[in-house]
Amino acid sequence: MRRQIIVLFCSLFWFAPHPLLAQEGAQPQAGQPANQQATPNHGALFKVARDGHTLYLFGTIHVGAPDFYPLEARVLGALERASVLALEIDPLADPARMAQAVQQYGMYARGAGNAQAALPAPYRPRLERLLRQYALDSDTVAGMKPWLLASVLTVSEFSAQGYDTALAVDAWLARQAHQRKLPVLELESPESQMALFDRMTIEEQSRFLQEGIAAIEDHQQSSQAREIAEAWRAADATALDTLARKAADDDTFSGRFVQRVLLDGRNPGLADGIAALLARETNSLAAIGVLHLVGTNSVPELLRKRGLAVERIY
Repeated sequence: MRRQIIVLFCSLFWFAPHPLLAQEGAQPQAGQPANQQATPNHGALFKVARDGHTLYLFGTIHVGAPDFYPLEARVLGALERASVLALEIDPLADPARMAQAVQQYGMYARGAGNAQAALPAPYRPRLERLLRQYALDSDTVAGMKPWLLASVLTVSEFSAQGYDTALAVDAWLARQAHQRKLPVLELESPESQMALFDRMTIEEQSRFLQEGIAAIEDHQQSSQAREIAEAWRAADATALDTLARKAADDDTFSGRFVQRVLLDGRNPGLADGIAALLARETNSLAAIGVLHLVGTNSVPELLRKRGLAVERIY
């Protein structure tokens, strides 16, 4: 299973409005469905409880489509009752901070290198073809480190499949919270997420980019984009669990990086932040990427090991 596409579901910083990756799109309005049956379940929803405190844990997708909204009644109800909304990061927070993080972790110092030069020669014309395919300016991406360029290609492929980063579920929830003056708690930071990618050596980043190019060319990314999005759209627990198993079995370089670093490496910290929020607040809502909620060593599993009552609603 090619894994660059899964990066989209593990790194929320892609969907904040910073200069390199800003995208304009329709922003769906909040709305309460007339009845629960009118709006289907999406993603995954868990209820976490202890000592009279309740937290709803919702699995999001970091892209969107207009028919994703409004979310179903139990999620909207949890948002209405919550005193705090917790997200991996707040994608509507300070754009200047986001741009600075991209510059620090994703860009070469001026004249210090470029992603194309880090690739073996046979990959360079293949990269140029993809840049033309996605209408990405060569000068704009010239200063990107290979990990950043690989992920920009992945975002572009997802957009080509009709999914809009401007309609990301996390951003939709953040927008509702800001409109209601509801505090938004960041469980992580854009700096911490980007630093994980930048810890790869340039040789490892080059391999990450090579695998991303190959995955787009053989159409695996496009098929997996649809597979993941449809599993979220239908709240298909079986399909989500299957995706988690495929992810754990992927032995490509990028597959191992995503599983070990972006999932297994981050889940304990996310679980710690959610447990601390539950202890502080009587009613709260946490929303993180759905792939953190399924599979071995998932966040719900880690919360159970901490002695919390965890119920999967769907």
